[in-house]
Amino acid sequence: MAARQFDLIAFDWDGTLFDSTAIITRSIQEAVRDVGGTVPSDVAASYVIGMALMPALAHAAPDVPVSKHAELGERYRHHYIAHQHDIVLFDGVLPMLAELKARQHCLTVATGKSRRGLDEALHAVELQGVFDGSRTADETQGKPHPRMLHELMREFGVAPERTLMIGDTTHDLQMALNAGCASVGVGYGAHPTDAFEALQPRFVAHSVAELRDWLRLHG
Repeated sequence: MAARQFDLIAFDWDGTLFDSTAIITRSIQEAVRDVGGTVPSDVAASYVIGMALMPALAHAAPDVPVSKHAELGERYRHHYIAHQHDIVLFDGVLPMLAELKARQHCLTVATGKSRRGLDEALHAVELQGVFDGSRTADETQGKPHPRMLHELMREFGVAPERTLMIGDTTHDLQMALNAGCASVGVGYGAHPTDAFEALQPRFVAHSVAELRDWLRLHG
């Protein structure tokens, strides 16, 4: 196995480790319908995955007035919670993470989810202790601002050139670029990969197995 290239690996959550893209997309659409907005297409709804919740909903539903944003957020949470127990980790994620832990990588999460939402997800899939740290959109700045990665690098004393961000959206890859870090895109999540090239990922994995193989050689 190759020598370790990255000391800190930051994973996006939804669409990268957690198979939640379809349920999030549907929950956004139902929430917009509930408040009387123009329901976004699947492409438009999935585009905002990874952003902080309220900026995401406002982007997906530009005709919903600000006065209805609180209700829009409440309806999104209602629909998401109704289906959250249907969401599972992608096949192969747990052994991949175990392999990275065994190689002494510092594993973290950088997500557009809320702190409460991430903690519930980590508890639900029994991942306590796997990740060394995490940042959520409600406790720092949302993607693609680099603050999440800057805070994680500072917390663990890792330089940008030894940090890798892995995610399924252009928001993730742009955040890595903004933070001066390397990135890997995954093509099985929310965003089509044709937009990835301009953001200079080291690799685009089309399955967890491909991601695991790349990390063995280049991580």
